[in-house]
Amino acid sequence: MAVTQFYHPEDDSAAAAIAGIGDELSLFDDWMDRYQFIIELGRKLPPFPAEWQDEAHKVQGCQSQVWLAAERSNGKFYFTGASDAAIVSGLVALVLRVYSGREREEILGTSARFLNDLGLIGALSTNRGNGVAAMVERIQALAKAG
Repeated sequence: MAVTQFYHPEDDSAAAAIAGIGDELSLFDDWMDRYQFIIELGRKLPPFPAEWQDEAHKVQGCQSQVWLAAERSNGKFYFTGASDAAIVSGLVALVLRVYSGREREEILGTSARFLNDLGLIGALSTNRGNGVAAMVERIQALAKAG
């Protein structure tokens, strides 16, 4: 796997990423604007190789198709992901921003609760919310195993 495919965060920590996401979302007055912002984030994801769009990389529990790949390098886990749905691709980008490029302890110590705290889960359909939570669970399971 080529490291260039994986998301390399600009934030120094998961907590800083969560705070940054909260600040960015607060710039928008309504959810339609927030959705558009989230969709744009998804469009900026690194390309996800077509050969990884298989059952081994598929995240179960998502309404739309979501794929996730991981690599460990220098004690940190790097993730990349994709979805066939625009809004979900944006949610993938948010989750990668929080968890990719972090050490195991930080990944395991960062609860998916931030999705609720930022209002993202409440603004989504139940199936999409469950899918995002499934993605975080998969990331944490990969970190725990890896």
